[in-house]
Amino acid sequence: MKKIVVLTGAGMSVESGLSTFRDADGLWENYPVSRVATHEGWEADPEYVNNFYNMLRKKLVAAKPNEGHRLVAALEENYDVTVVTQNVDNLHEMAGSSKVIHLHGELMKVCSSRDVDNPRFQRTLSAPNLDVAPGEKAGDGSLLRPFIVFFGEGVPNISIAAEEASKADIFIIIGTSLVVYPAAGLVQYVGRDVPIFLIDPNPVAGAGSRRIRHIQKGASEGMKELTQILAQSCH
Repeated sequence: MKKIVVLTGAGMSVESGLSTFRDADGLWENYPVSRVATHEGWEADPEYVNNFYNMLRKKLVAAKPNEGHRLVAALEENYDVTVVTQNVDNLHEMAGSSKVIHLHGELMKVCSSRDVDNPRFQRTLSAPNLDVAPGEKAGDGSLLRPFIVFFGEGVPNISIAAEEASKADIFIIIGTSLVVYPAAGLVQYVGRDVPIFLIDPNPVAGAGSRRIRHIQKGASEGMKELTQILAQSCH
């Protein structure tokens, strides 16, 4: 069974109503990155940071996977599929994808602020209990914090993702540009003869190379087109 690795970014979840961080009306416009997504911001005002992610969780619970998510999940009928996502939402899982690697953490999880990656102190929140209360503690006595990779922190899953990328027979990129790390970095691990498909409605620098086929559409329409291309190549 051929192996497909799908790398997704913020553009994957736009049709589900989750605003991207970097676009004109994105979240960074209203909330300074330095206050909500850095270790310094957390140290300065953990309550403000937790309130921001409490709000995002409520938005996420109201969101549903779009057709793009569902079509990615449907690839598992014919391929061994691993999804590597820069997104912190759980829409891939909700759509039915069984192997998802989160590079930047998971919004629905909280963890120890002293020992972020220790699974013993991680827990998954679900509706209606989506809030971290001021002063709420993890199992090790440190403040509970969002299980999110803040700017400047290491990305523990990047080496796992790179290994998956190196085994891909087909590599698909959806809704992330080829200039933003780690997307740009992962492409370098893909075998030389492996076809790469890029689904993004915007022009993308670097998409002109011969091995990258750019489908200039949003996630759902792009995945529809790609599903047809893959079906034809099988016959």
